[in-house]
Amino acid sequence: MKIELKEISIRELAEGYEDNDEEGVVGYSGKLDIRPPYQREFIYKDKQRDAVINTITNNFPLNVMYWAVRDDGNFEVIDGQQRTISICQYVEGDFSVKVGSFPENRAFHNLQNDEQEQILNYKLTVYLCSGADSEKLEWFKTINIAGEELTDQELHNAVYHGSWVSDAKRHFSKSNCPAYGLGKDYLSGAVNRQDYLETTIKWISKDGDIENYMSEHQHEPNANELWLYFQTVINWVKAVFPKYRKEMKGMQWGFLYNEFSSKNFDSTELEKEIAELMQDEDVTKKKGIYWYVLTRQEKYLNIRAFSPNQKREAYERQKGICLVCNEHFELEEMEGDHITPWHEGGKTSAENCQMLCIEDNRRKSGK
Repeated sequence: MKIELKEISIRELAEGYEDNDEEGVVGYSGKLDIRPPYQREFIYKDKQRDAVINTITNNFPLNVMYWAVRDDGNFEVIDGQQRTISICQYVEGDFSVKVGSFPENRAFHNLQNDEQEQILNYKLTVYLCSGADSEKLEWFKTINIAGEELTDQELHNAVYHGSWVSDAKRHFSKSNCPAYGLGKDYLSGAVNRQDYLETTIKWISKDGDIENYMSEHQHEPNANELWLYFQTVINWVKAVFPKYRKEMKGMQWGFLYNEFSSKNFDSTELEKEIAELMQDEDVTKKKGIYWYVLTRQEKYLNIRAFSPNQKREAYERQKGICLVCNEHFELEEMEGDHITPWHEGGKTSAENCQMLCIEDNRRKSGK
């Protein structure tokens, strides 16, 4: 890859700046693609964005940026998107920062002429990189000057960039995207760091293989299959569990949908059972209730274990004899077991505790 060092003023950079959801983000008189297909969304927080402007107004050096030279002579940002957008947004008047000795924040248009000129004349150091697409992609994956490490899904978007990823990001990758509006109560993570997109691909793909799914769909014109699947999952959850609880956020709903969507459930009866389980002090993992009522596997509930005192009481009562094999064991060689199983109404209490040797208890639990 050929690399050339160049200085570009902020005046030149911000000339013709446009941020359009459909057409992308451009600057440098329309010659710079600030958000090429493999780039992440704008993720800077206010503090990071303000720090960029403070660096410039104090005439401190800003970290070097990297642009790729396209075949048509135009450019695309490899590294420096977050700083570039912060700069252009400030010059456009999108936010205010503390500049100079003034106590209040000021937007660019509130600055004195000499202050504006100082910013516009500030020189940015840019490396212009010429090479094949694969080389540009490798630079993007390895350069991390801005200090924001790429997430796995951002790297996947870079590797498999194309029409499919562009359309998928339209549905899943912005704070006001359709997926956020529909699923914010059911998914955790940040959409602009690709958490919603990563989760949904994991759900729909075979064995959770994100890379294989994206590779197969990379050159498709749209991501309609993924978007329709996501809508179907969320609507299924709302239908099966119409009463919302905070425990429903962040669950792997797609996996439950994949396994149980073909079955009919009585939502009213499920809700009665869920309400009872939510009040059961023996159920220590409330999120697992939703898995349990569909799978009937108690492991999802983390049923409260017997306390050391409860086990000691039962051990002394039994004089150390396992009630299954009738052999004597030391306390540490035995485990507490529910006399009346939890699913039959047995509580995790001293009266319902019996001590079995480890082998017999494991054998019983495995039945």
